Amino acid sequence: QVQLVESGGGLVQAGGSLRLSCVASGSIFSINGMGWYRQAPGKQRELVAFITGGGSLNYADSVKGRFTISRDNAKNTVYLQMNSLKPEDTAVYYCNADLEVVGRGDYDYWGQGTQVTVSS
Repeated sequence: QVQLVESGGGLVQAGGSLRLSCVASGSIFSINGMGWYRQAPGKQRELVAFITGGGSLNYADSVKGRFTISRDNAKNTVYLQMNSLKPEDTAVYYCNADLEVVGRGDYDYWGQGTQVTVSS
């Protein structure tokens, strides 16, 4: 009933930039918050950045000052602008949304993931 579709991943050299997008679609009544997590090989999935329905922002310390999360409520879309990328940013990036489904209540959804690879 609800889908999160990510785009914008790819291969970039260290110091470069990428912009990820995630669109939520389906039987959505409201979105409480949206954000990005990442998982590198052999590591646990970790929070990168999250924006609540009220606009509060939360960033991992490792990306503060380099990444910026933003949201277009009219389009049910969240963005992640990633600047000054480092090889250690290499991971699969997953979109996450905490939203209310029409007639069903609050649920947590994940996108399929998009690969970001930063070469040194």
